[in-house]
Amino acid sequence: MAESMKGLKRTCRCAELTNENIGQTVTVMGWVQKQRNKGGIVFVDLRDRSGIIQLIYEEADCGSANMEKAAAMRSEFVVAATGTVTARSGAVNKNIPTGDIEIRVTDTRILSESETPPFAIEENSKTREELRLKYRSLDLRRPDLQRRLILRSQITRYIREFMTAEGFLEIETPVLCKSTPEGARDYLVPSRVRPGTFYALPQSPQLFKQLLMASGYDRYFQIAKCFRDEDLRADRQPEFTQLDMEFSFVDEEDVMETNERLIQYVCKKAIGLDVQLPLPRIKWIDAMNNYGSDKPDTRFGMTLKDVTDIAAGCEFPPFREAADTKGCSVRAIVAPGEAGMARKKIDKYTEMVKGYGAKGLPYIAVKEDGIKCSFAKFMKEEEIAAMVERTGAQKGDMIFFASDKTPLVWNVLGALRLKLGDDLGLIDHDQFNFLWVVEFPLLEWSEDENRFVAMHHPFTMPMEEDWPRIDEDPGSVRAKAYDIVLNGVELGGGSVRIHQNDIQEKMFQVIGLTREEAEEKFGFLLTAFKYGVPPHAGLAYGLDRMVMLLTKADSIRDVIAFPKNKDAADLMSGAPDVVDPRQLEELYLNVETPEGK
Repeated sequence: MAESMKGLKRTCRCAELTNENIGQTVTVMGWVQKQRNKGGIVFVDLRDRSGIIQLIYEEADCGSANMEKAAAMRSEFVVAATGTVTARSGAVNKNIPTGDIEIRVTDTRILSESETPPFAIEENSKTREELRLKYRSLDLRRPDLQRRLILRSQITRYIREFMTAEGFLEIETPVLCKSTPEGARDYLVPSRVRPGTFYALPQSPQLFKQLLMASGYDRYFQIAKCFRDEDLRADRQPEFTQLDMEFSFVDEEDVMETNERLIQYVCKKAIGLDVQLPLPRIKWIDAMNNYGSDKPDTRFGMTLKDVTDIAAGCEFPPFREAADTKGCSVRAIVAPGEAGMARKKIDKYTEMVKGYGAKGLPYIAVKEDGIKCSFAKFMKEEEIAAMVERTGAQKGDMIFFASDKTPLVWNVLGALRLKLGDDLGLIDHDQFNFLWVVEFPLLEWSEDENRFVAMHHPFTMPMEEDWPRIDEDPGSVRAKAYDIVLNGVELGGGSVRIHQNDIQEKMFQVIGLTREEAEEKFGFLLTAFKYGVPPHAGLAYGLDRMVMLLTKADSIRDVIAFPKNKDAADLMSGAPDVVDPRQLEELYLNVETPEGK
């Protein structure tokens, strides 16, 4: 039978007690982690968010009634215990901060009983994720998850401290917005009072923060909820949290310098990490050429090598065709010490790269007793030797190749590089490598739409020296854009914004938006910009990703209290779900479910 806590006050959390509290009478409350009845003496490990303290029950201290309660306690019972803090009479537990003290209980109450949990509440649970997400309230009791969410709370506090000290104003922007489909799919919300119309949940506060700059607020930030209806993976969720900011009367150097100090401040306060400034910078084209990624992981080497010129004269069809075709290339990557890689393992990597668009995975094994080349019959010995020399491969190394359109080659070898780096143990997981990627292309060609699209968004300022080429060679125009990367993950990205009408109109023209379409999608922003707008720039972080990396979690689901699974479902609450037909009638909606769904 559960008891009331009337008249009882908690004096401290479990793991807040230290040797300095020995001799004091305290009251703690929490969950039973473990109970051990030794006959005449009962030990209980009591847990709350701070950690664990050991309770000791003996009849001489607490009486028979309390001994009966202690004997009845089971895992996840919620109890209160009053007693005296003493040095442990038995073995010291060096694995917990309170391992050399215990509470000798004089009075206890069982505040709530528990059924047997569907899985153990323990560190680094091996329970399958689907079950843990179904019982998320239990999963959230695990100490490792609690530490991550506590650190997340601290990180947001440190962010607010820094931003406020830098003169930023925290301003909320709308959650019910106009749909402006330029990026991922919008989540739509039907309007009851205006039948047939819809709000969109914001993919980011982009337009509103630019309006705040036009309105003279100078420096804005927000820890904002954002929503994108896209396919999920380890570092994506349909709803996520963004640290959003915008500055007036600044250029890219001002934004980057401020954010370097923000990163340095948060990392030092949150995890004691000293981030050395300034952060390294790498141009986008160099990142792609060297790492096959615009978010390079620089904790290990294995850079890509261009061998297109060597392949130009060879007889191997995939290489020769790529070398002879504009916009295509042949590139390679060296797996150190893997010349003896088993065929089965090579086949595994081949299947992997096919998922990125490669047709195969040619290789050269530089063995101690000679060269083994999977395409040797098409190559001259001097061509193979030249490729080995160009890649810097040594005896014992394996060289893998990709050939096709250069963006596809970058993608294939970039993914293979990360997989090999992980498989070969080349990545130091205790290292934090921050860097900036700069000088992104303003535009990228969309094969699906057969037109140029904005690489970031259509409000990104081009570099002045490149702008004259916008008509003759739009793909060569660089943007005043910058991404901050940590260990191969994009932490955040931003740009200087267009604030001049003539450049904005031209930008819309280049990406195929007519004046009417631009007015329909972004009219409220364009109207505001007719009345004097300051030069402005900004940046936004994925806060979930930041916390994931700083806590070394495997997924952002481990740093979000109530996440969705890979199918965008909440297994705990059952969302999304059907709704009452009357609600649909109020919204003038009819639902047709696709066959088989």
